[in-house]
Amino acid sequence: MAESIDNPYRRLFQIRLLHHFWLDEGATVFDLIAPQAKREKRLLSYDARPILAVTPTAATARALAGFGCIFKSTAPGCLVAAPKGRVIAADAVFEFAVTVQDPAFYNYTALTLRPRKIHEIFYPPEKKIYRYKENVPVLTNLTGASRGNGPGKTLFLSTGVPALAADDQVESLFVSGAALMQLTGDQPGGGSRQLAPQAADLPVFVHQGDLPAIAPPAGLVGAPARGVLLTEGMPDRVFAVIRITALRPDDEDFSIIDAGGHAKTIGPVFDIRFKSRSTIWQYFDKHSGALISAETDPLPLTHYGNAGSRQKPSQGLVQAEKSGDRITGLVSEIFI
Repeated sequence: MAESIDNPYRRLFQIRLLHHFWLDEGATVFDLIAPQAKREKRLLSYDARPILAVTPTAATARALAGFGCIFKSTAPGCLVAAPKGRVIAADAVFEFAVTVQDPAFYNYTALTLRPRKIHEIFYPPEKKIYRYKENVPVLTNLTGASRGNGPGKTLFLSTGVPALAADDQVESLFVSGAALMQLTGDQPGGGSRQLAPQAADLPVFVHQGDLPAIAPPAGLVGAPARGVLLTEGMPDRVFAVIRITALRPDDEDFSIIDAGGHAKTIGPVFDIRFKSRSTIWQYFDKHSGALISAETDPLPLTHYGNAGSRQKPSQGLVQAEKSGDRITGLVSEIFI
């Protein structure tokens, strides 16, 4: 009698946390590396776990257990599987905390340098303390953007990149016409550079538009403008929140269940992309400390490629050049 294996679970959804410092080939974005076999090989060797950790909140852990679902950390991120035939409630929301594991993460990641202070505010009407952490991004399939169509469609948990705002800071991403741009200094008057003439040609990186506005209870004074409420099981060191809803009415590709409430035959894969930091490389004599030369344009900090025969900078040695309180540029100093 022939053996057969019946897998009682289906993938409900998968999340990939892809950092382009470890994936790009110098200035060539990972998605544009040719041939495809090279991309696949690089992705197979990629492991996000030493960089970032994803953990279900206490409420989500209980909800997953109630549905009989399994949560598993994976090299690219994490995976949730549901029993075949199990009905998932249409209003289900699964929330995960992302924490930073690699101390060098902030050195090689292109993120605006905003404070992440925790605010604890007593609210007399409820006789309780509300705890908020400012400038924490929320990445969700309810508002995430996509690239491509059909089988090649990629689903991102970041929203579409916004237009330039007056308070955007160094490394902010913005669209100008069809182009994807990045600030090289703080607003107002910060310089910028074009990353791609067509923003749709590049992935949707985590950006300043992923910071949600906070809506405190009526009468609560002192809450930060953007960030998250620290709920049960949300660690103080949370870096980002992932929020997955069962259904997305305007784009069913982002939904994690079918019309009957079951896990799809092929569950969606959601991407969170982190852009590698770019800096002006300055070369100094290691004996005298004198400046030898400097690049005219920012170069990306990447693990692979980029420098040719030149010495690459250390990922941890990034300096901010300032004019008063404004950052005018980011510099990597290389001693040769």
